[in-house]
Order: sequence, then structure tokens, then C-alpha cells
Amino acid sequence: MEPRGLLIASLILFILVTSSLGGHLKSGPTLKMDQALLTFQNQLTEEVQVFYTTDYCYKCVYQHMVTVKPNNNNESTVISSKFTLTMQVESQNRNATLCRWSRTYGEDGHYTIWIKLSEATGNASCIHTVDKVPHNAYLPILVAALFLALIALLFIGAPYIYSRRCTTKCIKTICCQMDNDGGQSFEDEHNTTKTKPTRLCSLDTFRGFALTVMVFVNYGGGGYWFFQHAPWNGLTVADLVMPWFVFIIGTSVVLAFRSMQRRGVSRLQQLRKITWRTGILVMLGFCFLNYSPRDGPLSLSWLRVPGVLQRLGFTYFVLSLLQTFWGQKEIPPTANHLGNPVQDVILYWQQWLIIILLETLWLCITFLMPVPDCPTGYLGAGGIGDKGLYPNCTGGAAGYIDRWMFGDNMYRYPTCKEMYLTTQPFDPEGVLGTINSIVIGFLGMQAGKIIIFYKGRNVHILSRFIVWAAILVNFAECCPAPDSY
Repeated sequence: MEPRGLLIASLILFILVTSSLGGHLKSGPTLKMDQALLTFQNQLTEEVQVFYTTDYCYKCVYQHMVTVKPNNNNESTVISSKFTLTMQVESQNRNATLCRWSRTYGEDGHYTIWIKLSEATGNASCIHTVDKVPHNAYLPILVAALFLALIALLFIGAPYIYSRRCTTKCIKTICCQMDNDGGQSFEDEHNTTKTKPTRLCSLDTFRGFALTVMVFVNYGGGGYWFFQHAPWNGLTVADLVMPWFVFIIGTSVVLAFRSMQRRGVSRLQQLRKITWRTGILVMLGFCFLNYSPRDGPLSLSWLRVPGVLQRLGFTYFVLSLLQTFWGQKEIPPTANHLGNPVQDVILYWQQWLIIILLETLWLCITFLMPVPDCPTGYLGAGGIGDKGLYPNCTGGAAGYIDRWMFGDNMYRYPTCKEMYLTTQPFDPEGVLGTINSIVIGFLGMQAGKIIIFYKGRNVHILSRFIVWAAILVNFAECCPAPDSY
């Protein structure tokens, strides 16, 4: 099997093993995946109520879990084992909190919390006991990682073993004889391969890896929370897929338009190609999202205007326009010198000016635009977040603009709905977030320019990437932006 085929097979194996084995190991006799059973045993002479929140829910108000009657009564409830839970037991008679704790409960585990008076202090206390030991929910990932490690060892060891075999010379002789019988020599094949256009292997590898992660995430990611989108705050593996694709688009635009420039393709032809591709992406995304077996290509019961392909298409359109009108300059020979570190920025100052203006527009709208019944510059999820003060302000200005433009024709079940109990629709591929997609794509264009400027000088390319990474990390720490995807 060829190395590429073996790599694809290993990645598919990782998906199948993690998903199927994860679902098998996570199934329990009474509980579903990512669940645990809590039993509250109340030995007090007063009724108590249990409230909870999760550390993954940013500044969320406590939610009622169970009410436990006095005198050795008990209540059982099923909880999520994904995140750390913060619980507190309250007494309505005293109007006081009896005890509070934070803990991560294991999957398929059974626990009992004994609410009783402490013999030492005479105050109420909550004591945990484990009735059924939870199993290791991360075992499928470990098994899949071992499979990948084994395949990596085969990649490394197979060429070494092959080179040490005493029959190597015979195999090469037979192969060469077969080539001669076919009427085509090795030199002819070598000359034929030379005429093929070269591709950037690192970009193709990155694109393939992003596609693999996307398929894995779309098929549930084995049920693990870190392979799913973050409810609002936070960052998971799933949240990286969209920015990766946008970054790849930016790099591909630079390489593709440079090739067209060398072939002498006119600007009008480039504009036609850009418009055609953008229209296809937008229409495919719109029809794919709104297809219904009952209504046909356009569903009347479910209509969504924004979407992933729509955002990718519009981002590609803007980046291609930048490269068409202000990216046709030839790179001067001095640009390959390390002593000219800002040549790739100065040469395309018009593009940088447009990107800075776009990001300034995003900042002004996000933090200065007044939103009815919401604080200016609000970036939260609303609902029960932020102590429940702004329940109808999901997404701030970004959500308000989308609801004003599209009404209900947008994503109706955002990831924040389940945890934050939001009621307002919010589309992760909304209008305002597209500006940040263009900025991320432009950074991909910058990476492509660096690869072109310092072609064949890998040390200089890595140095430039490290400098840009340090600049962007420091900027992100000073001026953090909300999750746009």
C-alpha cells in the first residue's frame, strides 16, 4: 500500500475505533453515555433543596436539581459527567446554605450524598460514598492512540527493513525489467513527472488533516465533549476546524493567483472565475442546509440563510478580490534577504489597509453599537449566564444584526441553548463574524506570501512563522475576541 493510502487508512481506523469502541464502552445497564447517578440521603429533620451549576457555564445562576424530604428520605437523579459540577444544599427553613462542593463525577458511576449533622461540630455536612465505581471513559482514545503509534512504527520500520533485505537488488532488477518490457524506461517516467505542476505538500497535508477532524467531529467524535463545539466560552478541537479551513483558503488563494499571473490570465478572467466559484459555494450551502425530503431542495418549514459554505464562499470572494487588484506585484529579489523583514507587508500595504479598516469596523460595531435592552459591548450568551441579568442578549450586537436581517431564518439550536437555556436564535455563521473570517483568511494569505518570498529557505520560513505566532499570541492575550464560530 502506498504511504498516502496507509495514512488515510490509519486515520479512518482512528475514527472507527474511537467511535465504535467508545460507544460500546460507554453504554451502561441503566445510564446513558456521559451520565452518572446521584442519590441524596437526607437524615436531617428539615426539608432541603439541591442546586447546581457547572464550571463550564460562565457565571451561570444555580439551577434546581432535587428536593429531598426530611427524616431519612432520599431522592435520586441522573447528572452529566462531562464537566465539573458545583452543588449546594440549602435549607428553606433556615434560608441558609448547608454545604457546597465541586466535583467531577465518573461516567456510569453511582454515588450517594449523605446529608446529616456532623458529630464534631453539630452543623450539617454532606458526605460522599461510591456505590458503583465508574469506568474509564477515555480507554477508547488510548486504544486508538496505540493503533496510530503502531502504524507510525510501521512507517518508520518498514523502509529500514526493506533496505536491509538481501533480495532488494533482485526486486529492483525485476521491476526495471518489467518497465523495459512495457516500452517505457525509468528516465521517461522521471521526465514525465517533471512536467507535472508541483504542489505544496504541507498545505495538502494540513487540508487533509482538517477534513479528517471535520468528519470525526461531525459524526459525534466518540461522544467526548472536547470533540464537540464549546457551548460559548472556551475552545475545543471542533472549534478549530472552521478557522483552519479559512486559513487554508487564504494560503491557496495566494498560490493559485500567482500561478494564474505567471500564465498570463487577465484580470477579467480572474473575476469571472471568482464570481463563478463564489456563486457555486453559496448556492450549494444554501440548498444543502434547506433540503427537506418533504419540501424538496428548499424547505418551507426549515429555512436558514447563513451557513458554513456561505461564509467560506464570501470569504474566498473578498480574499480573491484583494489578490486580484492589489496582489499582482512581482516579488523583488531583495525580498529573499533576511535583513528586510517587513518587505512582504510593505509590498501589499493596500491589502493591509483594507483588513485594518474591516477589523476596525468589527470592533466599533461590536463594542459601540447600542442594542435594545442589552449593555453596550455585551459578548455573552445570555440566558442564565452572567447571573441571569441579560437573558435576551445572546451574542450582543452580532446576534442583534442577524435577527434584524434574517429573523427566524437562521440557526435555531445554537450550542449555547442547552447549557445556557437561551431563547433567542443565534447563528454561528452570522454576518458580523464573517469579518473575522476574512481576517483569519488574510493571515493565511500572509503565510502563503512568506512561503513564496523565502522559497527553498526553510529556516527563514520557520523564523517568520514563529515571529508572527508570537505577535498574534500577544495580541490575543491583550485583546481577546469572542468566539465567532
